Amino acid sequence: MPRRKPATSAFSHTRRAIASAAARLMAEHGIADYGMAKRKAARSLGLGEGEALPTNEEIELELRAWQSLYQEDEQRERLHDLRTTALEVMQTLAAFRPYLTGAALDGTAGRYSAIELDLFADSSKDVEIELLSNGISYETMPNRRPGIDSQLRLEWNDLPVLINVFPLMAERNQPKGTAAGRNRQRARANAVEELIRGAER
Repeated sequence: MPRRKPATSAFSHTRRAIASAAARLMAEHGIADYGMAKRKAARSLGLGEGEALPTNEEIELELRAWQSLYQEDEQRERLHDLRTTALEVMQTLAAFRPYLTGAALDGTAGRYSAIELDLFADSSKDVEIELLSNGISYETMPNRRPGIDSQLRLEWNDLPVLINVFPLMAERNQPKGTAAGRNRQRARANAVEELIRGAER
């Protein structure tokens, strides 16, 4: 029985090391995908992808700690810029019931983070027409996520904006706070305004 303790300690140490390395990759190199970050971190430490990989929550804790130590002022400014720009985009596309999601919402956005918005429309073409009628250029991204009609990318205030367009019915069928069956935070424009005001106090 006593011999199991070192193994458990080594297991925890490995998870923490991978989480820390993954957080650094996300903060310094703009990797937004937790799975990619943890696999790349494991390889950089000479570990296999089948090792004791940390959870996304463990990486997020390390990421917040890293940003607080090394990027506090920069990260605070970036987060403010992303949220205020997100609000502008959401107001322009209000007809499509936009939600802010991702790092700009949860507070982990760094220097390479994009604004992520979920929109709901009868057709993704309706969103594209609205963008064009407002003189906003965009590009269509390869759609790799199930349940999404299309993914669009554009620049607003020199910041990248990623838009996920869901079918209109998807919003009604999803529990509050989720999108496309994934547990992810979402916030409407009024909640984003509150976040901005709260950070300025």
